[in-house]
Amino acid sequence: MAEPDRRKVICLVGAGISTSAGIPDFRSPTTGLYANLEKYHLPYPEAIFEIGYFKKHPEPFFALAKELYPGQFKPTICHYFIRLLKEKGLLLRCYTQNIDTLERVAGLEPEDLVEAHGTFYTSHCTSQLCRREYSLGWMKEKLFSEVTPKCEKCQSVVKPDIIFFGENLPPRFFSCLQSDFRKVDLLIIMGTSLQVQPFASLIGKAPLSTPRLLINKEKTGQTDPFLGMMMGLGGGMDFDSKKAYRDVAWLGDCDQGCLALADLLGWKKELEDLVRKEHAHIDAQSGSSTPNPTSTASPGKSPPPDKAEKPQ
Repeated sequence: MAEPDRRKVICLVGAGISTSAGIPDFRSPTTGLYANLEKYHLPYPEAIFEIGYFKKHPEPFFALAKELYPGQFKPTICHYFIRLLKEKGLLLRCYTQNIDTLERVAGLEPEDLVEAHGTFYTSHCTSQLCRREYSLGWMKEKLFSEVTPKCEKCQSVVKPDIIFFGENLPPRFFSCLQSDFRKVDLLIIMGTSLQVQPFASLIGKAPLSTPRLLINKEKTGQTDPFLGMMMGLGGGMDFDSKKAYRDVAWLGDCDQGCLALADLLGWKKELEDLVRKEHAHIDAQSGSSTPNPTSTASPGKSPPPDKAEKPQ
């Protein structure tokens, strides 16, 4: 008898899955990245991630990069939940907006990932004639010696391979979505405001029969049906209308949402054990035992999802 097809789950994730690791999101009013950039004297907050501004004034970005450097953080419960999906043969792909590399630290392979907004994992010389590649270790050394990273070959500025406003998304983003979204049979969206295009449009690429679960602090991805039709932004989330049939919102902390889902799947102890084991391994490598700022390696009993909402 033929083995039944495995589920094909796509995760779409944003900054909200990394906040419990101490990495700020972008748009929270007081704690978000954009609300805390006064010291860099930028013309407007987004300038720190604009390629035109970076080419003239790279220093603010590198000062911020040192603060946000990935090596200072541990993956969260969300990251390890995605790792469990992979280990169980259920993960088709994880599309991430994050540049913190925590998906890789948690055990996802490059093949499992589409790093839609690039990554700190590699860096390149910004000169089109050179484009020499540099490693994460090389970039870390430059950042922490507070030297603007310059190419050893041509002395142009070296930039981590993250996508700035004004740059194209990686070719892999477009090639993977063409095939992945034809096959997906569950979409899990976590920790993203779905405000940045074209990433936000991915929710509309799944077949109309594919269930979509949002784990987030607030509902997002909803579009006015008429506006969506006019602008070609079909497929917005619909949690509440009488026609709602496939979208579910679990509102609250992303780590707690993943624990609640793991509990329903019978994986909660396995997830907690994985987090504990992996964090201990990271501590042993770094010689410290600091838990993530707002989550622990041994998560307690998750509260019931009292704000979970689903179509009637």
